[in-house]
Amino acid sequence: MGDGFPIPYEERYFENFKPGTVFEFSETVGVSEEEIIAFAEKYDPQFFHTDPKAAEESSFRGLIASGAHTISLTFGLVVRNVIAGKTSCGSPGIDEVRWLKPLRPGDVLRVRLTVLDAVPSSSKKDRGSVKLFAETINQKGEVVMSYKGISIFLKRRPG
Repeated sequence: MGDGFPIPYEERYFENFKPGTVFEFSETVGVSEEEIIAFAEKYDPQFFHTDPKAAEESSFRGLIASGAHTISLTFGLVVRNVIAGKTSCGSPGIDEVRWLKPLRPGDVLRVRLTVLDAVPSSSKKDRGSVKLFAETINQKGEVVMSYKGISIFLKRRPG
């Protein structure tokens, strides 16, 4: 996984994230009408997420996925392709989440990440924070969602 990242998954450390670097991954994830409805019924039961007929009459002119569903699908791609592994120390959060286009049944998503910054920790010498700009892109090449996130990674050589 993560063929857009030149360092093998299990060997990624803080030092591998250079500001300005862009990573795109070939792994994609699709979403079906059934998945959209099931997610929304449990977590975001608004009619334009749960009722295809009523959604036709909405401003969206059809069923769309919840923003929470879109970000969950994106997180799955990011974690499977970049974040998880023995060097990940979690995240203090995300900023500037933007839903730019509706996610619709049948859409297929991929992710592009840009490293915005990489700062060694001043208090914990064995790690650093990496600020990433994530773009979720559909099969038409349209950016569906974006956010800025911070991930903490261990250093290869602490100190």
